[in-house]
Amino acid sequence: MVAPLVGMVVMTQLGHALAPTLVTENPALLLLLNSQNRYLILTSGQLDPLPYYLIGGLRLLAPDPFFYLLGYWYGDAAIHWMEHRTPTFGELMRRLERAFDKAAYPLVLVIPNNPVCLLAGASRMPPVVFALLNVAGTAGRLLLLRLLGDAFQRPIDWLLGQISTYRVPLTIISVVIVGFVALTEWRKGSGELEQLLELEEDLEEELEQELGDGA
Repeated sequence: MVAPLVGMVVMTQLGHALAPTLVTENPALLLLLNSQNRYLILTSGQLDPLPYYLIGGLRLLAPDPFFYLLGYWYGDAAIHWMEHRTPTFGELMRRLERAFDKAAYPLVLVIPNNPVCLLAGASRMPPVVFALLNVAGTAGRLLLLRLLGDAFQRPIDWLLGQISTYRVPLTIISVVIVGFVALTEWRKGSGELEQLLELEEDLEEELEQELGDGA
């Protein structure tokens, strides 16, 4: 499970680094690498509906089954792993856990992000129900962002024009920033890539602790 998640993290960072070039030169490739909201909005007017929804939807959905399975297989140990990733993630997970107990289905429908998918698996939400809610929520998100992009198309076109004019220096700056952040996080061991590479070991520690507490 770790290998595809690591691959998607690398794709995301590559999309960030090359975004100033790809957003105007190859928006479909940008969405394939990284379908975060800002790129979905910026590319909404450059792609026909079919490639926009297909590429954006598949990229958004790609990590969700893995986090669902992570929660389904490891339960509380996976939740604790997610909580311990960073202080910010820990607070987010605690809030989501409280909300999930009361509104599991609406949460998967409205915000099907990685922590919510993990909680869905840990709660043993039926796979078919999870898949339907996840796909519906992702489709709704894409539609909303597409409409938002249409509503602000003129300022977006102006911004894309500026990016196109200065895409070479912007791309160089972007690559340097992404590389610097990645290197800093690697040295500190706090980056998402490092956490995924240590996932198996961390989960084993969580399981051992749970067994020890149970004993």
